[in-house]
Amino acid sequence: MTVEAKGSYSTISLFSGAGGLDLGLEAAGFDVCAALEMDQDCVATLRKNRDWPIIDRSIHEVSSEEILQSAGLGVGDVDLLVGGPPCQPFSKSGYWASGDTRRLDDPRATTLEGFLRILRDIRPKAFLLENVAGLAYSGKDEGIHFITRTIEQINKECGTRYRPELLLLNAVDFGAPQIRERAFLVGARAGTAFGRMKPSHHPPAVREVPRQMRFTPSEQVYRTAWDAIGDLQEEYNDALRLSGKWADLLAAIPEGSNYLYHTERGDGLPLFGWRRRFWNFLLKLAKDLPSWTITASPGPATGPFHWSNRRLSVRELCRIQTFPDGYSIVGSYRSALRQIGNAVPCVLAEAIGIEIRTRFLSDLSAKGLKPTLVPPRRIPVPPPEPVAAVPQKYLDLIGSHTPHPGTGKGNRARANRLKAEAG
Repeated sequence: MTVEAKGSYSTISLFSGAGGLDLGLEAAGFDVCAALEMDQDCVATLRKNRDWPIIDRSIHEVSSEEILQSAGLGVGDVDLLVGGPPCQPFSKSGYWASGDTRRLDDPRATTLEGFLRILRDIRPKAFLLENVAGLAYSGKDEGIHFITRTIEQINKECGTRYRPELLLLNAVDFGAPQIRERAFLVGARAGTAFGRMKPSHHPPAVREVPRQMRFTPSEQVYRTAWDAIGDLQEEYNDALRLSGKWADLLAAIPEGSNYLYHTERGDGLPLFGWRRRFWNFLLKLAKDLPSWTITASPGPATGPFHWSNRRLSVRELCRIQTFPDGYSIVGSYRSALRQIGNAVPCVLAEAIGIEIRTRFLSDLSAKGLKPTLVPPRRIPVPPPEPVAAVPQKYLDLIGSHTPHPGTGKGNRARANRLKAEAG
């Protein structure tokens, strides 16, 4: 079965961004009655594609009463409150670079307080709070504890019984053609338990699956980059052209590999030290594997890149994030990267929305529904592109390179610690 009824349930969306979470919920049968977003390019994207009531100001400048008025709803009427507060205070990349992150000491973490204030004021039947998986790192979970304590106080003040549960989900497990881990907190006003979500997709058994792509077996084969974008014929333009010091080296890296191919432990030339760069440095898509995580602010050598040795187009990025075809992203290429990279894969949101209907809203008609935004299979998959020789200008890098010493022990981490010690 597929989702047929649209707009059966009311949703208020906070920190809507380009709409990834909301579009998935829309596909699952939810109606966005009001959306709050302050980034003007994101606002323009939302307004171009949907007629949702949009409040384009900071959450700290908007009252809960104004939001309910825009939605045409009253206290207690909203079926689902959703939002993805800015995630930088809890990001893994910040932890890797410094050995730690500021988390709740970061001013941006106050967006959590804004979300919880509105939760308290409007008292929806259910809520869905999205963030990066780093929000729940062991020993780094102040954000979770803050949310839990605040919700306990809301329950005492308002007579609600929200019991937040943490879901750590990988989008590829639910039909997205992308490996992308996210953390979600869900809760119901009545105190109903949500439980676990069983993955619906898994890797095929016909090839050796790398360690980072091993998932619990389930009903369907995971979707690949070829499934997502294999039918697209994008015109090459300046926005897709690689630039910078490493641009000419990408063609010398095979599909599905990154700079590690050219280390002493790889099959190429020893040009770099093992793990001396971020994982997505010169990272290239493989047609027969899911994409790796799309980032919001990539550097000139930050992938994943297309197997044709170029940047991914906006349309390709939207496909990998499972935005509906025809959805337009407003703004420059850099702005589009940011909007798309910050979004939740729509099909993952759709899968969660179906489960919220079933488990929190007692909608038995949603039981057994399958997400509609899963890309179709595209078979056969063409062979990998040929690998070029390493250009002459990089050959002077050949030599012995020391590997990375470990998390929090690299040059940037040491520099940050010295800076902090110096006051």
